[in-house]
Amino acid sequence: MSSDNTHKVADLIALGKLCIGDGYRAKNSELGSAGIPFARAGDINGGFHFKSGDHLPEGDAWKAGNKLSQVGDVVFTSKGTVGRFGYVADSIQKFVYSPRLCFWRSLDRNAIDPGFLFYWVQSKEFYQQYKSVSQKTDMAEYVSLSDQRSMEITLPFPGQQKAIAHILGTLDDKIELNRKTNETLEAMAKALFKSWFVDFDPVRAKAEGRPTGLPAEISDLFPDSFEDSELGEIPSGWKCSPLTDRAIYLSRGISPAYCEEGGVLVLNQKCVRDSRVSFEKARRHDTTRKQVIGRKVRRFDALVNSTGVGTLGRVAMMPICQEEVVVDSHVTVVRGGNEQESFFISSALLNRQTEIEALGEGSTGQTELSRVVLGSMPVIFPLSQLISAYFDFALIIQDKIEKNDQASVALASA
Repeated sequence: MSSDNTHKVADLIALGKLCIGDGYRAKNSELGSAGIPFARAGDINGGFHFKSGDHLPEGDAWKAGNKLSQVGDVVFTSKGTVGRFGYVADSIQKFVYSPRLCFWRSLDRNAIDPGFLFYWVQSKEFYQQYKSVSQKTDMAEYVSLSDQRSMEITLPFPGQQKAIAHILGTLDDKIELNRKTNETLEAMAKALFKSWFVDFDPVRAKAEGRPTGLPAEISDLFPDSFEDSELGEIPSGWKCSPLTDRAIYLSRGISPAYCEEGGVLVLNQKCVRDSRVSFEKARRHDTTRKQVIGRKVRRFDALVNSTGVGTLGRVAMMPICQEEVVVDSHVTVVRGGNEQESFFISSALLNRQTEIEALGEGSTGQTELSRVVLGSMPVIFPLSQLISAYFDFALIIQDKIEKNDQASVALASA
């Protein structure tokens, strides 16, 4: 290899040091329910998930040739949702690449370290190159093999590559630990809400003469009997009310005037996923072209995706943010009368996402969730003292989740 750190990808391929390929275009007759799974673009999202269910029978593996995964491959989604990445560790089962996936494979690990290559494809250098070619048409983003082979890559000396990969891998391990910790914390918060306000465990315990297992001052806030409501049996004294009776703000967001810098951060439906808010897909709104007075999102607000099959009905609670944030017109914001009520409403809606999805109206692809329909959704509200008690318990968990997220963002940008 040249002593110069910058190399043409095509030259590395010609020297037999790098291979770039795409997926296997299987015929329907070749697909089975068992064998080697196909990896689709949608399967590459924080790991490999193999959700499609399509397999290539083991006896036909030879047909895929080099389009079978190998340990050390770096995976790149090259069409549609461009820019998702994956690394084939030795713990990942062998799979077949589908056409919307590309792989970069080091053929000479003394020249190109696979771990370094994985972090390089996530670098600004690679991003600028693939972005410059991915939007050449009005159709879906696409980065062809020819485009990728015409790129350039900066390669430090092999020892430096390994050191960089090790350092970044250590940071990734910490980020992954934070993610798993947050999954556990979120499960705890969800279980607490479900026990108190869905299954009514403390009320049932008191009605049956059993201890609730809660501190006396908390246990005393729960009644010991039930009454009927439009949602069925609920604890005595609690209210089953339309969301609009308790929400002081229930509104869609703005139609943004996008800008590259300045303005305010604007969240879209891609930012509300897996019951959480992600800022990675957020854009910026130019406030000189359209004011956002009274439209800014607050911590603990419920964000509800309100357009389109597949995204409509997703809910997330707005976390703390160091800058001003608004949402676009495809997201509905729901806010309670105070922080405790906003927190409770967000928790209640998070628990009923499937129901909210079913409230969508309109034809496929044009489904909408109106403010009126969402606002008329009945919600069970306990006494305000119990909402405050729940908030005190759950806020401890929420604070830990947000601190872990902030730490992960800092590690990712280090």
